[in-house]
Amino acid sequence: MHTDLAALSRLLRAEGVRLTLLTAGLLLEAQVATIATTMDDVIVSLDGPPDIHNQIRRVREAFETLGRGVRALREIRPQIEIRGRATVQKANCTHLRAIVAAARQLGLNSISFLAADVSSEAFNRPGGWPANRQGTVALGGEEIAALEQEVELLIEQYGNQIESGFIVESAEKLRRIVRHFRAQLGEIAPVAPTCNAPWVSAVVEADGTVRPCFFHRPIGNIHEKALAEIVNGDPAVEFRRQLDIPANSVCQRCVCSLHWSA
Repeated sequence: MHTDLAALSRLLRAEGVRLTLLTAGLLLEAQVATIATTMDDVIVSLDGPPDIHNQIRRVREAFETLGRGVRALREIRPQIEIRGRATVQKANCTHLRAIVAAARQLGLNSISFLAADVSSEAFNRPGGWPANRQGTVALGGEEIAALEQEVELLIEQYGNQIESGFIVESAEKLRRIVRHFRAQLGEIAPVAPTCNAPWVSAVVEADGTVRPCFFHRPIGNIHEKALAEIVNGDPAVEFRRQLDIPANSVCQRCVCSLHWSA
């Protein structure tokens, strides 16, 4: 937890910026007072039921620590929205229904699923992961078949929770996760999701680097120019002008798209 988080959060809130904290949840309980007073909502990573979550996090009692943090936050701000996000990968691909049950157990407001990103340089992975590292997360053919079965069972057994919004993704978006992994193996052609992220948002990284989204090349740095100058500057405008999302190879591999409308 960054030591300047509280000061930065108050600065942004004073400018009318809505703040969402994305966290593994290991420090929720320790930082609960700061989070309760500076954040509008919270998204926690949920990788599975307790044993699977702890295995993936490589932290003893990570699930239990997350649970204590959620309860502590609810005690201070009972109505704060706390959502779960599960990244589907080799270790949890047959546990989607158990993840939904775990989200209920933790008292989360919702749970969403996305495919693991193993091929990009995003999220502080310059050069990308080597093949052996990708193999610990990506799915093989038999695992994809098992995932497909699990997705269909999830849709069949938890359809009411999809309709209510507790499971954020529609049935079609859940099935798209399976297709993403099949495309990784070359079994089917990759298809880019509907997205307008570069036109409605920007990513500012810890070193000031600005990207049109998490996955595309940098378009500037806030230590050199103001953010407004960067997103409206010639490099950014030209990037958006030339970007053909359905045909772009980066977009075709995307696991975390955004399609925002007013």
